[in-house]
Amino acid sequence: MLIFWAKMKENCFLTQCSGSIRILKKNNNFALFAIELKINFESMTQKACIFCLSMMVAAVVTAQPADRWQQRVEYDMEIDMDVESHSYDGTQKLTYYNNSPDVLDRVFYHLYFNAFQPNSMMDMRSRTLPDPDRRVGSRISSLTEDEIGYLKIQSLKQDGKIVQWEEVGTILEVELAKPIGPGEQTVLEMTFSAQVPVQIRRSGRDSDEGISYSMSQWYPKLCEYDYQGWHANPYVGREFHGVWGNFDVRISIDAAYTIGATGYLQNPSKIGHGYDSESSAPKKNKGKLTWHFKAPGVHDFVWAADPDYTHTTHQCKDGPLLHFFFQKTEDNAEEWATLPGIMDEVFSYVNERFGRYPYDQYSFIQGGDGGMEYPMATLITGNRQLPSLVGVSVHELMHSWYQGVLATNESLYSWMDEGFTSFATAEVMNMLKLRGLLPGKGVDQPQSHAGYFALAASGLEEPLSTHADHFQTSFAYWRSAYDKGKAFMAQMPYIIGEEAFARGLVEYFETWKFKHPNPNDFIRVMEKTSGLELDWYKEYMVNSTHVIDYGIVGVEDTLKGKSVVTLRREGVMPMPLDLEVTYADGSREIITIPLRIMRGSKPAESPGVPFSVAEDWPWTHPEYRLVLDVTPDQIKRVEIDPTRRMADTTPENNVIPNQ
Repeated sequence: MLIFWAKMKENCFLTQCSGSIRILKKNNNFALFAIELKINFESMTQKACIFCLSMMVAAVVTAQPADRWQQRVEYDMEIDMDVESHSYDGTQKLTYYNNSPDVLDRVFYHLYFNAFQPNSMMDMRSRTLPDPDRRVGSRISSLTEDEIGYLKIQSLKQDGKIVQWEEVGTILEVELAKPIGPGEQTVLEMTFSAQVPVQIRRSGRDSDEGISYSMSQWYPKLCEYDYQGWHANPYVGREFHGVWGNFDVRISIDAAYTIGATGYLQNPSKIGHGYDSESSAPKKNKGKLTWHFKAPGVHDFVWAADPDYTHTTHQCKDGPLLHFFFQKTEDNAEEWATLPGIMDEVFSYVNERFGRYPYDQYSFIQGGDGGMEYPMATLITGNRQLPSLVGVSVHELMHSWYQGVLATNESLYSWMDEGFTSFATAEVMNMLKLRGLLPGKGVDQPQSHAGYFALAASGLEEPLSTHADHFQTSFAYWRSAYDKGKAFMAQMPYIIGEEAFARGLVEYFETWKFKHPNPNDFIRVMEKTSGLELDWYKEYMVNSTHVIDYGIVGVEDTLKGKSVVTLRREGVMPMPLDLEVTYADGSREIITIPLRIMRGSKPAESPGVPFSVAEDWPWTHPEYRLVLDVTPDQIKRVEIDPTRRMADTTPENNVIPNQ
């Protein structure tokens, strides 16, 4: 929005124009400017003057940072938990900041617990998929009235005025009493009641491991509105998207229960339960305690509660204070005692490799149905052997980068969260093996494309651009989001070089943290760090199911003391190629063949090994001929991609001789 003033005279001419800009209103993502112009008119028509003024206004607009705007929320919630009936009553005061350029006349909330009712969309989707998640199956359809979950809105006001609203499955549709203009804010106050469902998927009570409450997706959560509009997606079991903001949450529950949660506990001396190291007061076992948490700059809030939690802490040498909540048994005590030291090493590594974790706390909480990430915390099943416990902890922790801080819209781009996290997990687990902190042998290239190859060969693959809820099989979703997403990331250093990729990882995090990046945002960062054009890679990997398959046709004698290596693209998707030539005398050479549409090539990667860049390969040409200044008898071996970083679906034809 621009406000400007200009003093003008009729039939006058412009000879001089000067002005100033001042900020009328500003917050983290929005600024309202005033342009004040002093104009003298002598030599230009009024029409031309207006044109000049318009150009100056446009110049100011285009000079503003191209940063993507973000909506903002402030939640103030209180809930009163009844552990006998597994229900709770809550109040929520939500301050909503409209940092968008649009006027909003309605808003939407997620009511996730409503999914755990017979005939819900989650229930029906699970019962009609050919391969439903085994944790869900048909379990929702058989829930009784005291086992279902629900979130029921009792009242809702906007700035003190009653609004019209309707519960539609897992979405609350709200018609505002007054539209919210750009740069404006409003206060939405509601009361609600809820019942915690039997634990089926992520949320719920009485898990298979005996955890009383895994409280994720437990409150009316405002849907995100961004540059793509509203994201009021019904909950059918997949992923999430949220609005950045601050949470102030008070939870009243039976005093015997220990709570682990997103955010920082504000009243540790009153609570005890392992939070107050200075207090020797015994744990209270009667009545209720009110736990007060604050979580700044997050897009969700999770908590879990159990009367049998053991709560320990560990201060990382280069990272946050870690909290661990678990039911200690003879079978898992050693594993949970070993976990803190390992995760300390993990934080030191990932802070440097992927960008620095921005919060002062992280919690590993036994609960849920496997592993599920949330801001500043994760729910994980805890009765595991050490490699498994570390593996799930590392994976969910790495979500703190790609889902917790970058927070790509998981519904639209689940592969940017799950796939990138899987890539990071493989690197971290490999590091732990190399350092002897986990059993197993670390390798130079820890990334495997096996999962993606299974997807490509299945006949069930759908493009990565498919919305997470709309994959036609669970197999296609899991393999796409986790395995093809990982392959997308793992191939990037092969294309642009390890050094540019390493810089790009951190640059991506620093540039797009707290901004919900999309696929193009990631590609643009990698383009800038490498100096190469990469849009073709995104289009093929994300929007198509074309596969990579290259082969060596043969090596021929030109009768001029040279050899010609003929290469063929057997698959549809083009890629640059690394060719390793091993000569009869045992020496080696790496020749990289860039794609013409890359407009450049990566630098040498292997010190001590001769490296050269061949003529680029036009993607329209299925074959390529590489001339070598030696005769065929001087060539011992020719191999495409000896590092196996490229996801070539048929590597058997990548080497001559094939032995």
